[in-house]
Amino acid sequence: MLAARASKALYCSAEESTHQVLQHAQRCGVVSSANLFFLNSSSVEEIIATIHAEKPTCAVVDSIQTIATTDATGEKGSVTQVRAATVKLLETAKQTGCAIFIVGHVTKDGAFAGPKTLEHLVDTVLYFEGDSMRDLRILRSVKNRFGATHEIGVFRMTDHGLEEVADPSGILLGPESTTPGSILTCVLEGSRPLLVEIQALVNKTAFGYPERRASGFDVNRLKLLLAVLESHAGLKLGMYDVHVNIVGGIATREPAADLAVALAVASAYKQKTLPHTLAAFGEIDLAGNVRPVPQTKKRLDECSRLGIKRVIVADDKDTKSEGVVKVKNIGELIKQTG
Repeated sequence: MLAARASKALYCSAEESTHQVLQHAQRCGVVSSANLFFLNSSSVEEIIATIHAEKPTCAVVDSIQTIATTDATGEKGSVTQVRAATVKLLETAKQTGCAIFIVGHVTKDGAFAGPKTLEHLVDTVLYFEGDSMRDLRILRSVKNRFGATHEIGVFRMTDHGLEEVADPSGILLGPESTTPGSILTCVLEGSRPLLVEIQALVNKTAFGYPERRASGFDVNRLKLLLAVLESHAGLKLGMYDVHVNIVGGIATREPAADLAVALAVASAYKQKTLPHTLAAFGEIDLAGNVRPVPQTKKRLDECSRLGIKRVIVADDKDTKSEGVVKVKNIGELIKQTG
């Protein structure tokens, strides 16, 4: 993309051969350009020499675990080699003004020669996240010395490469649900509001100890909400298994999803279907009170854009919008709705 915009770009690959990279480029429809250069090398010194010689605007090194420098001991991918190679690339970036993108593969904990050990060295850290079973990918900035880190990019993985998703909420919302235990909520991914569906399933437990499972939601937070529902809403969940899922593979730790999760569980428990044009967001404390969440207006605007008729939120005097239902306590809300 940068090369197509008349910027000189260098792609350094030590992970795959020239033939493999060419096959990927042809499959993704990458057009050859006089501004696009390719280097197949695992030597840091050779990569740096090429950057000095060609003077590209940007360079991509793929990946940091597959290159090595002669100034450090250890095998490729070891902590010593990873750190030494990164320091050399940083010096080159400062000397030449070339923006260098260092690709790294993170293990689950990021401990074994993981790029997490390099986060304090670089200017910007980008995480490319996604579920291997789904085609949505999120590009998230977790560190940026030059500005805010509250932006994300949402993409779809296709046969021809990544495609930007301009309206992720529209993709995440499925067909209208006709079964109990489903409600919409609006969560924030960076600064972008996403409307997602919360599903809950409540079954009589077959064992002595009920199960609590969650996909995309913190299971410890779920246990807290179940305790609040039992204490303040009169839902006897002690002998029921509770399963909660956020549809679309989205995961959130936002307290704003509390209200929707609680209502989804109550809906499944009471076998009462909620309207598909209803959404809810708000934080629930241990007393059962519903508390306001940040950027309420942005969430309400997203709900309105996608045709949501009613939105349940915390009782906040600053929130004024058509179709908004304000509540103070989750127990009162559930008892009122039956």
